[in-house]
Amino acid sequence: MKLDELRNDCILKQKRGLHFIIASVFIWTAILIIHLSKLPLETKNLFTFCCSAPLMPLAFLISKLIGIDFQNKTNPLTNLGIIFSAGQMPYLLIAMWAFSEVPEKMVMIYGIIFGAHLMPYGWFYRSKTYYVLSVLIPIAVLITGVIFNSSAVALLMIFVEIVFCICLIIENRIKQRLR
Repeated sequence: MKLDELRNDCILKQKRGLHFIIASVFIWTAILIIHLSKLPLETKNLFTFCCSAPLMPLAFLISKLIGIDFQNKTNPLTNLGIIFSAGQMPYLLIAMWAFSEVPEKMVMIYGIIFGAHLMPYGWFYRSKTYYVLSVLIPIAVLITGVIFNSSAVALLMIFVEIVFCICLIIENRIKQRLR
């Protein structure tokens, strides 16, 4: 298969990663709940890191519910998607630094890292949504995080992730019609 055919296969079978974006709505909701609590800030930030742990199982469950081929083992480009995700791991060291040095801004940095890691998926899934949001999310989170607290950042992320899901659903429907 040609590269474009492999990318189209991923787009169709994995619905542009919609299951992961839906899962992130739940994760950011958990982060919001944590940051609305009366827990100490260090505890809130520690629990924020823990919120990412269920991403894969949650995305797997969602993929089953909405009919997405989670692994797409027949397509070698699936491994590239995993590499794109792993690429954000070194940047999480910045969030870990913020945990101890500027704990009140850790969620902001976490959101910026999340948004920026989406850029390569624009190419992978031929998605304007990923391209646009990979730039808008870090900027919006930076502005929100400088002006407001972590709860506001989490609330913004929930809103953005819901819009993200809607945009991906629209892109996927257009792709289905063009088949």
